[in-house]
Amino acid sequence: MYQKMGSELKEILKLEREAVAIKWFLREPKDIKKESEPSRFCTKLDKASKGEIFYSTMEEESCMGGLRYSGMKDRKELPKNMQSGSFLVPAGVYKSIPAVQRSWQNNKAIDAGIFTAILFSPLVNADFIPDIVFIISNSEQAMMVLHANAYDSGSHGLGADSCPICSSMAAIPYLTGKVTYGFGDIGSRNNMELKPDDVMVTIPGAELERILANLKDMQTKTFFKKN
Repeated sequence: MYQKMGSELKEILKLEREAVAIKWFLREPKDIKKESEPSRFCTKLDKASKGEIFYSTMEEESCMGGLRYSGMKDRKELPKNMQSGSFLVPAGVYKSIPAVQRSWQNNKAIDAGIFTAILFSPLVNADFIPDIVFIISNSEQAMMVLHANAYDSGSHGLGADSCPICSSMAAIPYLTGKVTYGFGDIGSRNNMELKPDDVMVTIPGAELERILANLKDMQTKTFFKKN
């Protein structure tokens, strides 16, 4: 079912890269390859959008933000420079620790200690129900998803700010159940192979079938017909 939806979503939106299905697991999944070496959460999204299927645990997450926001590690277990955000000041992301702390008030993290593993797969290969579906798109394709979300519900998506995409494009749509869109952050753009004009959209798994059905219906309407 989700494999078919992945193919249809890619065809309708004309996506260049695969939509990524992501699922959190209480235990390590069977019959799925484990990531061979540690990488950042954003790099995992990048790899899955290029066709790779794998799962990762805390040991395969190399970014402290990825550990924290994806629920793999409690914030209090991280080094103090990560807890305070002080490492981001000399890096040039923020001018001061208070600025970091104020910004982080809007970030969301999945509670640590619940999940053991996270599975990443192209949606076209997903034989599981995804928790969220992550898309790398251009602005027009993102607009189509947002219109499809509002088409029958009137719902608005959430616009992500400068927080890391492990929060904005993963934890936030997972926890809120809302379509989320954004431009990425400097960390993800430094660690993913993205075009300058690429944008990101995440669809909660429970909303995917509805949004895909709306995209199909919208194609028959005047404003969305292609000449």
